[in-house]
Amino acid sequence: MTAHRIPVLRKISESDQTVASVDEDVRGRKVANSAGDELGRIGDLLIDEEERKVRFLLVEHGGFLGIGEKKTFIPVDAVTEVTDDRVYVDQSREKVEGAPEYDPGLVEEPDYYGRVYDYYQLPPFWGAGYVYPGYPTPRVH
Repeated sequence: MTAHRIPVLRKISESDQTVASVDEDVRGRKVANSAGDELGRIGDLLIDEEERKVRFLLVEHGGFLGIGEKKTFIPVDAVTEVTDDRVYVDQSREKVEGAPEYDPGLVEEPDYYGRVYDYYQLPPFWGAGYVYPGYPTPRVH
C-alpha cells in the first residue's frame, strides 16, 4: 500500500467478506484493559477489503439497553490479548470513552482515521514502515 493512499474501510457486517473461522470472530466479545476494566463490547470490525485485513474494532460502550450508547474505534494495533470471551487492549477506560465518536458520515473522509490513530498515539496503517500486528488479529477472507 502506498503511504499516501488511505482506503475506504467497511464494516465486515456490510461486506461480502467473513472472518476465517468462528473462533477468530471477536464480534460480541467484551473489551477490557490490562487492569480488567470492562470498556464495552465489539459490535463490528472495520476492514480494508483490498488487503483483507481488520483495521479497527467498533466498540460499543456506555448507555443502558442501547440508550445513550457511544460507539468508537480502537485500532487493532492496541489489542494485546484475545480470549474466548474478551479482547484486551492497552488503553484506559478514560481513553476509550474519550475517543472520537463513530460517525458513519465521517468514515469516508481521508483524515478521519488519522484523527483516531493520533488520538491513541499509534502509527497509522498507511504510514511508511507500518507492520501489521501478527497477533491477535482475525483473518478475513
